Amino acid sequence: MLVGIATWAQEKEAIKSERVKLTPEQRVDLQVKRMTKDLDLNEKQISEVRALITKENEKRAAKRAEMKEKREMNARNRGEAKAFMEKERAAADAEMKKILTPEQYAKWDKLREERKASMREKMMERGEENGPERALEPIKK
Repeated sequence: MLVGIATWAQEKEAIKSERVKLTPEQRVDLQVKRMTKDLDLNEKQISEVRALITKENEKRAAKRAEMKEKREMNARNRGEAKAFMEKERAAADAEMKKILTPEQYAKWDKLREERKASMREKMMERGEENGPERALEPIKK
């Protein structure tokens, strides 16, 4: 039984990799042909279904483009936020350096690094909570 499932999965992957990319018009034609065959549509229904499917495909394409743009914008915003946080952290670190003696600062920095390592270990244990990729990311100063 397991061999059959494995074989089926491999065949399905092979079919996916051999798929030909269709243009939007070709996809609409294919969908209309399939519906015409399955539902025995008349000419008026075919033209109305074609118009509806075309309109829906255009809406989906526009939504995909919008979502892609939002993802790219969020990536840029994350980069800006990260740079801002690093700048703030460096400023706070400089202030701490002014307040503490060199020995105190060294001890404080060592304790901070130990806390970071401990948090990193906890994140690795939880793994999925913050996403496995994020849990594996090294924490930067």
